[in-house]
Amino acid sequence: MNLIPLPAFSDNYIWLLHDELRLLAVDPGDGAAVLAWMAQHPGLKLEHIWVTHHHADHTGGLLALVQATGAQVHGPALEKLPVQHLPVSGGQILHWNGWTCEVIDVPGHTAGHVAYWCQAAGQAPVLFCGDTLFSGGCGRLFEGTPAQMLQSLDRLAALPGDTRVCCAHEYTLSNLNFALAVEPGNADLQAYAQRCERLRAELQPTLPVDLSTERAINPFLRSRLPALRSAAQQHTPGATDEVSVFAALRQWKNDFR
Repeated sequence: MNLIPLPAFSDNYIWLLHDELRLLAVDPGDGAAVLAWMAQHPGLKLEHIWVTHHHADHTGGLLALVQATGAQVHGPALEKLPVQHLPVSGGQILHWNGWTCEVIDVPGHTAGHVAYWCQAAGQAPVLFCGDTLFSGGCGRLFEGTPAQMLQSLDRLAALPGDTRVCCAHEYTLSNLNFALAVEPGNADLQAYAQRCERLRAELQPTLPVDLSTERAINPFLRSRLPALRSAAQQHTPGATDEVSVFAALRQWKNDFR
């Protein structure tokens, strides 16, 4: 099975999972990009499309793809999509081409955001997490609360460490600049930032990334640690409990330049 981060727009990835015959797409904001890729890989049938949340850069290609291929769309039960879809919610199990996929509710970025954690025998698991978890960062809180996002990230962080995290944006370098400002003494973070800089200099994606790496370098998965708590409190003195510390880190990232 092949896992492909298909670039779209300026920094989106549409994730493609396929063998020699069958194709699944995740968050196709740009239908033309998927159809062009399929034209270069004849013989593949787009069977399923999975959507993590309703934002246009994740759903804008749905209508064109459904009309062109007849693919079946799965998407969050609590959000409206531009095409008819099969609603999914946390705890639901999907099966595709030998993969077993659990739907996980991850509100925060949007109210009904979901993620898909997928396993197949003999292969490392894959997490399609949309805009909830980024490498070195997390999504902005457009519709949810800091408490919701913290709980959602806790759910994802509890998955096996060899899970391949498939974020929907190439935000890694900017996220790591912030992470280094928050936790400058983190040697794992320093090494990872250097690796990602080399990849981007070679025009290569930084994704997917192992979840174990994210646990070691991502400030939003590490916000309860003393060093992160101290940094957040220096930036926002009123941050005292775990939710307010997390909120302070998220606001700091919003304002970070």
